[in-house]
Amino acid sequence: MKIGAPKESAADEARVAMTPQSAKDLAKLGYECLIQKGAGEAAGFDDKAYEEAGVKVVSGAALWKEADVVAKVRPPTDAEAKKLSDGQTLISFFYPAANEKLMETAKGQGANVIAMDMVPRISRAQKMDALSSMANIAGYRAVIEAGNNFGRFFTGQVTAAGKVPPAKVLVVGAGVAGLAAVGTATSLGAITYAFDVRPEVAEQIESMGAEFVFLDFEEDQQDGSATGGYAAVSSPEFAAAQLAKFREIAPEMDIVITTALIPNRDAPVLWTKDMVEMMKPGSVIVDLAAERGGNCELTVKDEKIVTPNGVTIVGYTDFPSRMATQSSLLYSTNIRHMMTDLTPEKDGQVVHNMEDDVIRGATVTYQGEITYPPPPPKVQAIAAQPKKEPPKELTPEEKRAAEAAAFRKETMTQVGLLGIGGALILAVGLIAPASFMQHFIVFVLSVFVGFQVIWNVSHSLHTPLMAVTNAISSIIILGALMQIGSNSALITVLAALGILMAAVNIFGGFLVTRRMLAMFQKS
Repeated sequence: MKIGAPKESAADEARVAMTPQSAKDLAKLGYECLIQKGAGEAAGFDDKAYEEAGVKVVSGAALWKEADVVAKVRPPTDAEAKKLSDGQTLISFFYPAANEKLMETAKGQGANVIAMDMVPRISRAQKMDALSSMANIAGYRAVIEAGNNFGRFFTGQVTAAGKVPPAKVLVVGAGVAGLAAVGTATSLGAITYAFDVRPEVAEQIESMGAEFVFLDFEEDQQDGSATGGYAAVSSPEFAAAQLAKFREIAPEMDIVITTALIPNRDAPVLWTKDMVEMMKPGSVIVDLAAERGGNCELTVKDEKIVTPNGVTIVGYTDFPSRMATQSSLLYSTNIRHMMTDLTPEKDGQVVHNMEDDVIRGATVTYQGEITYPPPPPKVQAIAAQPKKEPPKELTPEEKRAAEAAAFRKETMTQVGLLGIGGALILAVGLIAPASFMQHFIVFVLSVFVGFQVIWNVSHSLHTPLMAVTNAISSIIILGALMQIGSNSALITVLAALGILMAAVNIFGGFLVTRRMLAMFQKS
């Protein structure tokens, strides 16, 4: 079968659904790859690069006619949807909830449509999660756009001309895009704050070097499994408390990046006009939810505006396309993983298994029928574990009593073990010669002392300690060297084997110890 990627027809769309590298991977699955002439040029992949990767460069009309599978980035236009043929498979972003007419057209054409925006958010499907791939790029690019419009450094600096304070960045929403923005802003040296309606993400934010903006308001939040991993809609009371908190911190912020958006819903207004007016001249707002109305009340879709008080508001909706090379590499990899699931035998034949959670969840139309919305996946998210009650705090008297009981139990155990050990040694002494008993007692005592020494060592030090112990204990090599010249062939062979194993123990012990210690050394 043939898989092809046409040139995107949307204005200013620079991404492409197939790269030379992904084409090589698709060829390993048994597919013949086609690309429309000039489809990858805006993303930095010319036709020559595709030809070198074994891809056939064709015209747009030929591609739609020849390809059994068509891979796109943006949803098809009405004209493109009418080019689909019976049994042909289309893989692209589709947004079926907002494109009912497009679904009807695809159904009428008899095409099978797989929407990359409908891939279930389960562990097995993470490699196909194109929404997360693009959101990650959008979050990174949002910080770059903010820096491009911000008139100062992100990081604080002390120069001969004076001291420059670091920029303060607030990221609203800690999803994939939000966390990418937090990581980028922090790495550039800004003092970064982040807010999310899910307080459980505070640890993730703080681990990235940012500060979580806590809201003094208690509200039970859904775990996200019912909303595909997205935050649930907040109550009016919570929303009011949220806006009050934003008004409190708005005058301090230099850059605000808003990412709050739930699929198939209008973006909630989180940054109002009065908050914009409170911000300092030269401040920047980057609204990643502009496509659905924007989180900022003054956002203008696909435009950059400057307010009367000097605040720049960026409402672009094509952040991933502004990094077309990286976006295409990631998106084409998502497509390739989807094709891997669709080609279980790696024989270049699509097997559209509607019993597979991922394929069924992403399928919008199949064999002339609309299959949207899909049923919930069989694999559900693991439910949150109930909170365990903290252990009861013991009184000083109870602690002393517990310690005394533990000491008595340990003493009895040690006395019992010594008694058993003594009895065993006595039994051996009744039948063994005196010379053997001298060495045996030394051996037993050394084992006991070694056990007591090792037992109290921290677990993190066990590997280097045991490695050195093995190396030192390999003094046994001296005994083997003394026996290597024996008249007995058997003893000579055994001595040679002993020398070999002891040598491995010595060198290996010190090598392991050196590598372990190197892990804790700064370069």
